Amino acid sequence: MIAVERLTHRYGAVEVLDNVSLEIPAGGFVGLVGPSGCGKSTLLKVLAGLLVPDSGDATIDGRSVVGSPGRTAYMPQRDLLLAWRRTLGNATIGAEIAGTPRRQAESQARTLLGRFGLEGFERAWPAELSGGMRQRLALLRTFLCGHDVLLLDEPFGALDAITRRDMHEWLQQVLADDPRTVLLVTHDVEEALVLSDTVIVLSDRPARVVKQLSVELQRPRESDVVTSKPFVELKASLLEALRTGRT
Repeated sequence: MIAVERLTHRYGAVEVLDNVSLEIPAGGFVGLVGPSGCGKSTLLKVLAGLLVPDSGDATIDGRSVVGSPGRTAYMPQRDLLLAWRRTLGNATIGAEIAGTPRRQAESQARTLLGRFGLEGFERAWPAELSGGMRQRLALLRTFLCGHDVLLLDEPFGALDAITRRDMHEWLQQVLADDPRTVLLVTHDVEEALVLSDTVIVLSDRPARVVKQLSVELQRPRESDVVTSKPFVELKASLLEALRTGRT
């Protein structure tokens, strides 16, 4: 589904990506971890068609997305909810921009509100929602864009530990019902292991792939999986790769 081939990019004199290559199969969930500022968000922006790299290519279903926005559903780090739109209006805005008629988008959103834990809050303003509800609403907006590929940039980074754990279990349930191809950027190694089929580790800037780790843990993965021996061993391997910048 997704193929990134020898991506290189710099901002002025600062090189952030150094020949980065990776692949994600259709329906796969890949977590991307690495030091702060190493280029993880830059990679997502290239895949979203929002940034043209200095060299290399990024394709979805064999077609280049470089400089071609609108082929993926992209959720940035902040929820970016519009304060002047209620829950239903925030949920549908991405679909509306993509060309879906508003009434049709609202109908689609109403059928999903329960699955996203927002039923009964259709007319709530963003300020009236909890942090977890805001993130679920932002993810619903992303789902409704109508794309099979989701690019998630630290979607739960601003949440407390308990809410984040609940969101992990909830997201697994949502994707079990409606599979998508997902690339998740996170600074949380445990989050990457709980959610992903594969975790890719990037080195410090300029980023290169230093490890690709298959996560063969039974799904659904509940919160207590983090104390299991296989999980602890996988976490230690990832932390070592992050520390040393090599496999």
